[in-house]
Parts: sequence; C-alpha cells; structure tokens
Amino acid sequence: MIRLVFKELVGMFVDDGNLALLALILVALIAAAVKLLGLPPLVGGILLIAGCLAILLQSTRRAARDKAR
Repeated sequence: MIRLVFKELVGMFVDDGNLALLALILVALIAAAVKLLGLPPLVGGILLIAGCLAILLQSTRRAARDKAR
C-alpha cells in the first residue's frame, strides 16, 4: 500500500521523465550562463521561460503523436 502511494506521488511530479530531465538541464545551463558567463538575469529569465515552453510543446506533441498510434 505504501509503495502504491509513493508511486502515485512520484507519478504526479514526474509523468514524463524526458520532460523533467530536459527542464533540469535547461535550468542548469541558464544558471551557469548567468553565473559564469555574466548573462544578465533578465535575459536568463526570458531564455528560461522560452526554453520551458519549447520543452513543454515538444513533450505535448510527442505525447499526442504516441497516443494517435
């Protein structure tokens, strides 16, 4: 029973492993660019929003394509 509850909780936050992995990579890259390369934080924020939206769009398209099959 506990294992089932844990699995459901994890599933709520990590439904698509690729989506979560790409989002973590994006955040790490933008954070590194802001801290190490001196990228202005506002530009970093804009890139972060645009990147997250692109990742979400790609994930949604892939899920729709897989469901259509």
